[in-house]
Amino acid sequence: MAVPNALGALLDAGDVGGAVAVFVDGEPVVDVWGGFADAERAVPWERDTIVNVWSVTKTMTALCALVLADRGLLDLDAPVARYWPEFAAAGKEKVLVRHLLSHTAGLPDWDGTVEELFDWASATGRLAAQAPQWEPGTAAGYHSITQGFLVGEVVRRVTGRTLGEFFADEIAGPLGADFHIGLGAEHDRRVAVTVPPSGKDDDYAASAPGAAVGGIRVRDGNGVGWRRAEIPAASGFGNARSVALVQSVMACGGAARGVRLLSDAGCARAWVEEFSGEDRLLGMRVRYGLGYGLFGTTYGWGGWGGSMMLVEPDNRLVMAYVTNQMREPGDDGRGMEMIMAAYEGLQGL
Repeated sequence: MAVPNALGALLDAGDVGGAVAVFVDGEPVVDVWGGFADAERAVPWERDTIVNVWSVTKTMTALCALVLADRGLLDLDAPVARYWPEFAAAGKEKVLVRHLLSHTAGLPDWDGTVEELFDWASATGRLAAQAPQWEPGTAAGYHSITQGFLVGEVVRRVTGRTLGEFFADEIAGPLGADFHIGLGAEHDRRVAVTVPPSGKDDDYAASAPGAAVGGIRVRDGNGVGWRRAEIPAASGFGNARSVALVQSVMACGGAARGVRLLSDAGCARAWVEEFSGEDRLLGMRVRYGLGYGLFGTTYGWGGWGGSMMLVEPDNRLVMAYVTNQMREPGDDGRGMEMIMAAYEGLQGL
């Protein structure tokens, strides 16, 4: 009962809604949800409620690239321009695919409008024209929005499908996972809207540079344009169950529920350290693998507003926490509370 109690305590303390799932060997040992899907607390958070998980989406996008690499269709050591010739402009000839996945490509900032994020050709064209801010591979700076377009365009060039289409066809579909990058209108009724921190309104935006999606407001994320667009670094919609199910592939050597997406070696390459040191944008020490943050022998990432995912391959375990209740980044330890509760609960099994 440790995880249900921990989630209940957050809801009792004022959080609007959320869900937690813990999967071991690709199957749920904890799957709980509660609270409400709207700020007015009139619509209950149901079993099939989904929510924008913001940067947790990056781990889904990384998985797409890892699958292609494992199939021999994408060389992570190749220049990005091998697949996307226009990308070689402005001194980016030596940017490698692995640099995109490890936040070391030197293209961390988005200098366009929010609306331009909804136009794939415009967004990727803008990034292709930019010059890197540092020598690629020598430093890291969190690519909060840009990573998804960069990796996503490589996936599109290799497969002929958008990142969202590839993810749906090759990952979510085979697994039966309710996670979407580019949300169809038929799912709108199930979406839990993002609620700003206490005392803030829908104009609330990320405060720390690079900590989330700078310049993007809560009202943008709750808009129809954001839902329909494929913004593969930040616009994924799912629930704790679907996040944990998809990432169980990485926790279980490449397969979950009888569906093999990667070889064991294909999973392991994600955990090889690509960068260790201070992130130029986050202003903190980080360790990056290929699309995942490295934390000792666990791997994962969090999203603006509090959602979090952690993979522990040694125990074939995934913990996922999603919420529609934002808190200020410096005052949000909920993800770690859920992780500690999950371990406490597992010790009691």
